[in-house]
Amino acid sequence: MKTTLITGANRGIGLEFCRQYAADGWRVLACSRIPEKAGELNSLADQYPELVKVLVLDVADHVNIERLAHDLDEVSIDLLIDNAGIYPDSDKHGFGHTDYAEWVQSFRVNTMAPLKMAESFVAHISRSRIKTIVTITSKMGSIADNSGGGNYLYRTSKAAVNMVVKSLAIDLKQLGITAVVFHPGWVKTDMGGPNAMITAEQSVSGMRKVISSLTIADSGNFFAYDGQMIPW
Repeated sequence: MKTTLITGANRGIGLEFCRQYAADGWRVLACSRIPEKAGELNSLADQYPELVKVLVLDVADHVNIERLAHDLDEVSIDLLIDNAGIYPDSDKHGFGHTDYAEWVQSFRVNTMAPLKMAESFVAHISRSRIKTIVTITSKMGSIADNSGGGNYLYRTSKAAVNMVVKSLAIDLKQLGITAVVFHPGWVKTDMGGPNAMITAEQSVSGMRKVISSLTIADSGNFFAYDGQMIPW
């Protein structure tokens, strides 16, 4: 049985990944910061009791990540999906209103956590069959695509995680691990808002199609949910 570990699994894109992979018979290790408040995720676990396991994980807490990796020491993880992320409130107010403490937290969640996850779970991934790390980024982290300015905290944290994954693709190639980043599109979630262009189901279906055909030659690439390449 194939296994995926998904961070930020309690809502939006993360929850939809859980739904779709569980429906396809994968074992899903669904991570949530506060599982007791993850009503839809818990209902999914009740629907698929043999497949979906809800786990406590705050990706901003490196000790928590290390503890979970230890607890799952005997598990092989085919697909790690680094989905957990935050959009800082002060970014909404533009230049001159930067909350620098919030910027640090943005980097801790959006940038540092995916690297810490890779470092902590590399053994679990390397002994699996599929050996893939997917990190959810954003086109807002593309320097070439930035024509609107602003959003300093979110843009920089996502541009930085793009570089993290590019380096992972090089460093983990010898282990046969493929590492890529995805722009999920503008998705109708709590973060994306009701005016977004696509649903979480559409976004995740598209990403899963691309994921299913990834090879080591794709490692280090920046994909859109529909498979199009995004400029760095």
